[in-house]
Parts: sequence; C-alpha cells; structure tokens
Amino acid sequence: MKNTYSALLCTFLLAGCQSLSGTVDEPSSVNTDESTIDVATPPATPVTPEPEVALPPTDVWERIRSQMAMEIPTNKRIEKQRQWYIDHPQHLQIVSQRAEPFMHLIVEEVERRGLPIELALLPIVESSFDVFAYSAGAAAGIWQFTTPMSKHFGLQHNWWYDGRRDVYASTIAAMDMMEYLHNKMGPDWNYALAAYNTGEGRVFRAIKKNKQNGQPTDYFSLDLPTETERYVPQLLALADVINNAEKYGVALKPIANEPKLKRIDIGSQIDLALAANLADMTVAELHKLNPGYNRWATSPDGPHALLLPIEKAQAFETALAQTDPSERINWVRYTIKSGDSLSVIAQKHHTRTAILQSVNKLSDNTIRVGQTLLIPVAAKDPQDYVFSADQRLARTQSSKRASFKLAHTVVAGDSLWTIARANKVTVKQLASWNGMAPSDPLRQGKQLTIWVNKVSSNQSNNAVMRKVQYTVRSGDSLARIGKKFQVSVTDLLRWNSLSKQNYLQPGQKLKLYVDVTKIDV
Repeated sequence: MKNTYSALLCTFLLAGCQSLSGTVDEPSSVNTDESTIDVATPPATPVTPEPEVALPPTDVWERIRSQMAMEIPTNKRIEKQRQWYIDHPQHLQIVSQRAEPFMHLIVEEVERRGLPIELALLPIVESSFDVFAYSAGAAAGIWQFTTPMSKHFGLQHNWWYDGRRDVYASTIAAMDMMEYLHNKMGPDWNYALAAYNTGEGRVFRAIKKNKQNGQPTDYFSLDLPTETERYVPQLLALADVINNAEKYGVALKPIANEPKLKRIDIGSQIDLALAANLADMTVAELHKLNPGYNRWATSPDGPHALLLPIEKAQAFETALAQTDPSERINWVRYTIKSGDSLSVIAQKHHTRTAILQSVNKLSDNTIRVGQTLLIPVAAKDPQDYVFSADQRLARTQSSKRASFKLAHTVVAGDSLWTIARANKVTVKQLASWNGMAPSDPLRQGKQLTIWVNKVSSNQSNNAVMRKVQYTVRSGDSLARIGKKFQVSVTDLLRWNSLSKQNYLQPGQKLKLYVDVTKIDV
C-alpha cells in the first residue's frame, strides 16, 4: 500500500510539471562556471515604422481637390455645364491667372470656417474672378454682392470705396452670408447656393409649393428662375472639372499653395500713387489688388488697409513709417472767383461737393468771392489712375459699339427708359454702355454715352454724316436752325439734352449731325 501510494505520488508530481511547462525539455547546455553563465536572449521587440507624414499640396488646386466632398449627381443640367467648361478650356486658364493673387486667401477663409471647399470656386461662377465685375443685376465684385446685401453683411459703399470689390472684406461677407443661409435653409448645401443666387424667400416658396403638390423637394425638382436653375449645376460641374481636370483634358494654371498677399493697416487716407511708389509698384498693380477703392486715394473715413504682395510688404511698412502723415495726400488752396459754385469747383478738381463741404466745414453750398477752400487733389494726372471708377467708365463709354457716339446730359425727368426710347436703343444696351445696371438711378448732370448706327431720324442709308458745332446767333430758334441744316427739332433736342421749354441764348454751342451730301457746311 505504502509503495503503491509513493508510486502514485511520483506520477502526480510528474504530471504537474508537464502542465506548468507545457513540455519537459532537456536543457541544451548549462555552463556551471559562475563567471560565465549563459542567459537566454529575449526575442527582439519588432520596430514599428514611423507613419509617413503627408506633405501639404504645393498647388492650391490640388489642395482644393483633396477636400472636395459635395455630391455630383448625374443630371442633364450638370452635364451641359460640364461640357461648356470642357469645350472652353481657355476660360479656366484666364480665370486661374486672375485668381492667382487671391485664391490662397479665399481657401484659408473657407477652411477656417469648416465650410465646403467648393465654395472657394464660387467667384469663378459669379464673376470669372473679374475684380471689377458689375452685372446687369447691379451686383459688383468677385462675389457679386448687390448693395442691399452688402450693407446687410457689413460692407461699406460710398463715393470713395466699394466694399463689394474689396476682395478681403467681400470674402468674409460672402462666407458670413453662406453660413447664414445654410443655417436657415437646412443641411442641403444646394439650397443655400440657390438662395445665394436668387434669395432665400424664393427658394422657400419653391419648396413649399412642391410639398403642397406632393412633389420631391430636392433642389433639382424645384421650380426656380432659369438663372438659378443653371447656377448650382454650374458650380457642381466646375467642381467636377477641376477635380478631374486631367481626365477632361483641362489645364489649370498652377497657383502656389502659399500666401501671396499681406493686409496692412495704414492708419489714414493715402494717395494710391504714393502708396504704389512706397511699395515699388505701379499704380495699376496696386489698384488691381485693392479694387475696392473707387478713386485716386483710399477713403478718408476708412477702411485704412491695403493688400500688398508679401515680398513688398516689409519695405512698404518701413517707407510708410518714414513718411510724414501730412504728405500722404496733396492739398491745394483755391480762391473762389466770381461765377464759381461748389459743384463747378468739385468737378474741376475731380472731387465731390460733399467732400469740399466736409473738408472746409461748410454747412451748405454757400460760398463767397475771395474765400479760400482747401481741396484734396491727386498726386498724378487722373488718367494715371487707370483703375479708378472714372477711368474705367471712360474706357467703357469709349468702346465703339456702333457708327456714331452721342452724348446725353441727364436732365430732370429723364430715365434710362425715356432716353433709350428716344434714341431707339434698349435700356439694357444704354446701361451697359455706361457701366450701369438697368435698375440704377440717374442723377441730373450725369453724362451718358449712346451708340447708334443712325444718328438722325431722317438719315438715309447712303448719307455721309458729320458732327458740327453751331454757335447760336441772335434771332435763332430750333426750328430755324433745323431748317437750315435739314435736321429735325426732335433731333436737335436729343443731341443737346434740351427740352422744348429751354430758351436758346446767343453764343450757346449746339451739336448737330448733318448729311454733308445735302448741305454746305
């Protein structure tokens, strides 16, 4: 029994050792020399490779592509717009060139707010990135703000400055508006985009109408104005083309993915010619980066900021700090003469009556002979400020559209409609020739250009028409002058912006267009 127990105990112990070690192995070799005891080397810990850090894109277009997320559905409207971009690759080349200084700035603002990166492409749809764009709907700048919307979202608009054309300020306002519309319209960004184009009320009404009729309420099912039905597909098609430019055979001008401009607060009004000189730029180069300024100088009441190329910013700031503030604007002292009025003086010095009143602390238009006025004047000839509102308008008005160019001075009671009707042109044409929108108001004294192929109501097809200046003599009347030159009284009134109630004065100059084949002049 005892022997049996001992045997069982040995068997148990042997089994227990096997269960702890798994198997019983013979030791390979054990060195009993205490000074050199071999210790089994633990297995090496595997080295985890460092994750590759993705380098930022070197091209802004690539930066935009990497974030595109808006759905591009299969839709005939999108296909039509996509094909237009594919068929006109030069358009995106031109747009890329215009966008180059500003695109990084815009992308940064869109990303900062966490908005869809596709919104950075809207200036291409809205204005083809023309910083001086002005539409028939009275919208201006790359984001095409109307005056009411621009004021609602904090943009200033006056004689000196138009915030709608200020790329920095209008980009912030446009993203404010987009956030507002998205919060109000719901999660579908197509609604917000449509509302940006046509107004939130119209989109809401279209959605409500479809709901009442049991119809789908997605953007593509809504009954919206033709322009708006084209607008969203245009952006989506553009996004698709840019995202797949190589596939569609469209080449985009690379835009370096780095800041191009620095915004500098200059503190007070400055002549753009002086600012350009301090920045070692031409006036035109500076003005194209700062198209919000309408005149030869920044606005006296602000904003006091300029966008400058980064590489020129430091030297400009240094030079500006060394310039006496009194030298930022040129001033002349003008002594009032007999027959002067504030409006005449303002026109002569390319400024406005309100500015003369403000600078000289005048409460009204009353002035007296011998009084001295302080007048801010441009450092250079007005024509040197090639992108001022006056010079842009002059180029627009002088661009030949027909055989004859007529000038019309707006008088009381005039409207674009009455002037267009009298000259047998459309309101849209008349507005376009004068850098206006059809809805823009007219002010008395404004000079309008009218292009016509027939300058006279009785002009024959083979007539040889010439412009003549006639000096009114004592005893002259419109009827007598008309008979002498074989023109109608209606034409005389139209050519000279006169009404039948106007009296002719000896010495007065009249413009006439006469057929030299019929009359000896």
